[in-house]
Amino acid sequence: MEKSTAQTGVTQASFWTVGRGAFALALLAAALFPVISGSTFHFHIAIMICLAIIATMGLGVIARVGQLSLCHGAFVGVGAYTSMLMVMRLELPFMAGVVAAVVVTSLVAALIGGPLLRLRGVYFVLITFALNELFRLVMLEFPGLSGGSSGIANIPAASFGSLVLDEKATFYPLALISAVLVVALVALVDRSMIGRRFSAVEENITLAESTGIATARTQNLAFIIGSGIAGFAGALMAHYIGFLSPETFHFELSVSYIIMLVVGGRLALWGPVVGALILTPLPEFLRGAMEFQHVFYGVALIVILSFLPNGLVSLPDRLARLGGRK
Repeated sequence: MEKSTAQTGVTQASFWTVGRGAFALALLAAALFPVISGSTFHFHIAIMICLAIIATMGLGVIARVGQLSLCHGAFVGVGAYTSMLMVMRLELPFMAGVVAAVVVTSLVAALIGGPLLRLRGVYFVLITFALNELFRLVMLEFPGLSGGSSGIANIPAASFGSLVLDEKATFYPLALISAVLVVALVALVDRSMIGRRFSAVEENITLAESTGIATARTQNLAFIIGSGIAGFAGALMAHYIGFLSPETFHFELSVSYIIMLVVGGRLALWGPVVGALILTPLPEFLRGAMEFQHVFYGVALIVILSFLPNGLVSLPDRLARLGGRK
């Protein structure tokens, strides 16, 4: 019996080792693929994946305290418009615009987070949905600020002094480094005392409160961090695409981030990475059948939630258990 248990443990450990190694190689291959191919299209897809990873990472931080925001796309929009206004209207450098985007988005989250996070379950979902639509409608009503339905074009490209990243191949390293830094930041938060408080609140908010954790403040902190990361993604998006419109930050953008998070793994560090890697390029493969795109997303969500409720990142663990039983 003990021998069998030991063999099972060794088998699971070997599965994990192989799984982690394969995952690391897959990430490296995905990062290098556009560089090797040299294709402008591949660079574009890779950049969009990096931006999706950053935004979904922010949503993952909010999910770590048991909430799932449907206004995440609006915070991406706040960051995008803030950076655009700083650079185009105030003529500040690109990095100043990015910093301002993160600060302003975090401040907005801090202002609305207190009353917002008192809501639970479906009420929180509904109010965040309303906030996302409110942001879009307000932006449409102030064309002097947002360009209205026509949008704002010719947003300056990202730059560092005389170095202008106005091509996809030159912008890609910035997007990739930014995504890596955000993943590293979230990993540090997860391993800190703050991360442990997040986990305690997500698992059982009543028990966490009884142990002395300030649950309201903890949830608000997660909301601020996650929204600030979304603002960072929005700033990069604005200077990469070079065009902003209120319709860009429609409710569907928030839904796409939620789908990426859930498909990848809602509470896992690498969940947003896996979700963005799989779902961001998917519309290109479904371009010939756009009417079935949302149907496919729905079916994928049902299948994954049925067989892998913890997302695709839990697949190695599932295979390890199956391997250990044989």
